[in-house]
Amino acid sequence: MSKTQRTSSARKRILETAEKLFYSEGIRCVGIDRVIAEAGVAKMTLYNHFPSKDDLILEVLKYREEQFDQFLKENMNRHIEEGVKPLKAFFIVLRNWFENPSYRGCSFINATAELADATHAASQFSTEHKRQFHEMLKQIIIDSEGKKAAAAAPAIAILVEGAIVTAVSEGTPEAADIAREAAFDLISKAKRR
Repeated sequence: MSKTQRTSSARKRILETAEKLFYSEGIRCVGIDRVIAEAGVAKMTLYNHFPSKDDLILEVLKYREEQFDQFLKENMNRHIEEGVKPLKAFFIVLRNWFENPSYRGCSFINATAELADATHAASQFSTEHKRQFHEMLKQIIIDSEGKKAAAAAPAIAILVEGAIVTAVSEGTPEAADIAREAAFDLISKAKRR
């Protein structure tokens, strides 16, 4: 195995370990020494890849974004292939995500709240992630319900974000169903205008 392969393997292991720990226990609660121990790497290996914890946090969020985007796309496509419209598929996947026993909310909302610093690179990344997520949701609405329905997209994005938080605070996936019903009510009104 070449040094590059070992390096890539170690970097990936660090990212996966930090992502799991940050998501389940919180960014501020998990120290670098814990990540090093659980990833099974030397301290120097971690710092060669991530010069500071802030760098690690940012890279973990980038990694999480890739993983989440892939999860959403693959699961939505599976339902779409079965004849479900994209927006309904989105809400099915949202509920499935909430039903996962390890569900602890949105990594990007959690990071923004924990860091409490809008100028932190990870907070800025999270803000941009949310902007892109809302744009993707708007496109899903248009693909499912037509261009007139796009007028409801900002309100539906707020419903989805609220459902994400509610699913954590109440420990129930039903927030996805409530958001779905409200979203289709908003779309119905937008189409009549």
